[in-house]
Amino acid sequence: MTDGRARSRRRALLAMARDLLPQMIAVRRDLHMNPELGCEERRTAGMIASKLCELGATVREGIAGTGVAGVVTGSGPGPCVALRADMDALPIEDRKDVDYRSRVPGVMHACGHDGHVAMLLGAAKLLSSLAGEFSGSVKLIFQPAEEGPGGAEPMLKEGVLSDPDVAAIVAAHLWPDLPTGVIAVRGGPVMAAADSIGITIRGEGGHGAAPHRSVDAVVVAAQAIMALQTIASRQVNPVDPVVLTIGTISGGYRHNVIADEVRMSGTLRTLNPALRRAVPDIIRRTLDGIARGAGATFEFTCSPGYPPLVNDERVAATVADSARKMLGKRHVIEDVEPSMGGEDFAYFLQEVPGAMFMLGAGNPDRGARYPAHHPRFDFDESAMAVGVALMVDVALELLERR
Repeated sequence: MTDGRARSRRRALLAMARDLLPQMIAVRRDLHMNPELGCEERRTAGMIASKLCELGATVREGIAGTGVAGVVTGSGPGPCVALRADMDALPIEDRKDVDYRSRVPGVMHACGHDGHVAMLLGAAKLLSSLAGEFSGSVKLIFQPAEEGPGGAEPMLKEGVLSDPDVAAIVAAHLWPDLPTGVIAVRGGPVMAAADSIGITIRGEGGHGAAPHRSVDAVVVAAQAIMALQTIASRQVNPVDPVVLTIGTISGGYRHNVIADEVRMSGTLRTLNPALRRAVPDIIRRTLDGIARGAGATFEFTCSPGYPPLVNDERVAATVADSARKMLGKRHVIEDVEPSMGGEDFAYFLQEVPGAMFMLGAGNPDRGARYPAHHPRFDFDESAMAVGVALMVDVALELLERR
């Protein structure tokens, strides 16, 4: 495609996406008022399937339980490129004062997945209207349970990237930490591996008035927590990011009884696969020293979670190039630092080349100033038009280049 035609197409896509914005907002707000937790997205999946069928897409439902995939086919043979959105909400009470506040007690969309669904449906509508102008096909993947227990891996096992075979995949993540309309994308590691750890400290219980006749599991646990913080600061190369957070601690019976057992759980975040393998042994060695010194014992488990999310260099470059040409250089950030958050889109990127980009949606004037997973989380809905136009343009670029 000539540069002139490409520029014209990008202008048209952005205009068409902005025309679709009221429909996307309506979908997003409906989902926001009716959130569903991971593996329970039946209403959401039904609405998605219905809208895809209305557009004439080939639809497959019930993938990994509630997952949906639709295929928009172009005018001739060619490769298949996929776009992905996650669908699930979080077990958080919605504390926003807005008309579209969640109607489900204790459940809300606090990570933008409602917007991801609305954007992907908008992309489906744009692609359907352009089907006569491209060859190949675009697969639209609506994934359950990103927040847990994880829907990407089960969808892959059920063949979501087959029939037709997907050659590349792209996803957008709404990001209120960036101003509305700004795109952040980079090749290489983008998000961290998210593993879970469990620690049990066992001492010897006794009377609170006679600590010398006991082994206080609470004190040992406190020493262990402080010692574990030195792993990142003193036992790992400082240029290699690692986050070790103890998120829960419980133990003891009452104020005047020395606890014989304390249980803790936490999260371990790494970007480097070699470091991911090494840190559990460092944790175990640290706990062993603390426990032995106090006359206590311990148990330690590390349960693997999502792997690191690693963008393909070429696909990330395509996203950045398309964003620069559509939005201007000042709206594109390529030297973005990786996030230590986790994302199971990583599983898709282990199978085919692809990239996730961050879509700026922060706007304090519209209440979009809180981080993901906050009970007042919201995003600037106008960002969805930018996200849709960019996703469609990138999909078309990838089809033309393969």
